[in-house]
Amino acid sequence: MADWLAALARRADLRAKAGLTRRLSPRTADDAVVDLAGNDYLGLSAHPEVVAAAAKALSEYGLGATGSRLVRGSTGAHHALEETLADWLGVDRSLVFSSGYLANLGAVRALVRPRTLLVSDAHNHASLIDGCRISGAETVVTPHADVDAVATALAAAPDRPAVVVTESVFSVDGDLAPLARLHATARVHGAVLLVDDAHALGVVGPTGAGAVAAAGLTGEPDVVVTATLSKALGGAGGVVAGPAEFVRHLVETARTFIYDTALPPAVAAGVHAAVGLARDGDGLRAELAARAALAVDRLRAAGLDVSAPDAAVVSVTAPGPEAATDWAAACRETGVAVGCFRPPSTPDSRSRLRLTIGAGPSRADFERALEVIVECAP
Repeated sequence: MADWLAALARRADLRAKAGLTRRLSPRTADDAVVDLAGNDYLGLSAHPEVVAAAAKALSEYGLGATGSRLVRGSTGAHHALEETLADWLGVDRSLVFSSGYLANLGAVRALVRPRTLLVSDAHNHASLIDGCRISGAETVVTPHADVDAVATALAAAPDRPAVVVTESVFSVDGDLAPLARLHATARVHGAVLLVDDAHALGVVGPTGAGAVAAAGLTGEPDVVVTATLSKALGGAGGVVAGPAEFVRHLVETARTFIYDTALPPAVAAGVHAAVGLARDGDGLRAELAARAALAVDRLRAAGLDVSAPDAAVVSVTAPGPEAATDWAAACRETGVAVGCFRPPSTPDSRSRLRLTIGAGPSRADFERALEVIVECAP
């Protein structure tokens, strides 16, 4: 075996010994498990209106966008989605990317000017971390949700442009960032606040417009919002939303927008339909909140260490990476899919199951899934 392949094999062996092996597990279209691992919070991915809108666009445009947005990839479906997202989020403009990951990379890089300081929460998603790294800007990582630490970092660089970078609902434990306090702190120091609203869009806030809206920050000129379109909206892609001048800057400079093939028009059309359903989905959001509270009550009553969710993500601590893997596998064998998060995917080196509460399964199936999680606990 070539030396470089042997080195990779040794590294894989070390990961296996640490319980960190990852495997692809394909599912079928008729998979009957109760899904507490995916991010289809509102159950819209297979909604008849969403599927019909996507199918119509598929028949009109074909499978792919055929090019980047600035060449041949922009269609009426993309522009209609961007206008609707901007209206929903209460901003000047929005711009759709082919993934939430690329949206975050593009947004962070576009906010960086010479001497910019990035102040990033320790629990931020990998896409935000990579955006900070790729930007080349100095980055200060502050303790999780610590507004005082953010203020200290900003005060230490009074003459430099700065950006405070955070998720709203954090993807691992599901807790909510103190957005109003972060914004007030950023404004005092003349900094921009960048919020990844991926796990809040469609789930919290007035008409499901996200945690930024819930914090009363809609349309603020020093706030930029990013989100995926693959969670509560059940599709794919990402969005950056904010002041018109910033979105124009993205169109003209963001490499992850300019040099990437556009989101397929059928997906854009399906997501557009999903936005309409999400905006009118107060009943679904109430059901999500009730289910999240029920999950915490049932799992804590069984003696498990469970996070208190601010949206629809519930984190359950496991004794270690191997125990987490075995626990998730046992649940899967009993018909329940749960997320399994282990280092390095966790910001605190703690392994856990991550439950993403959805409105799709019946209440009876959901309650049975909670019983399975307790029964399979190590």
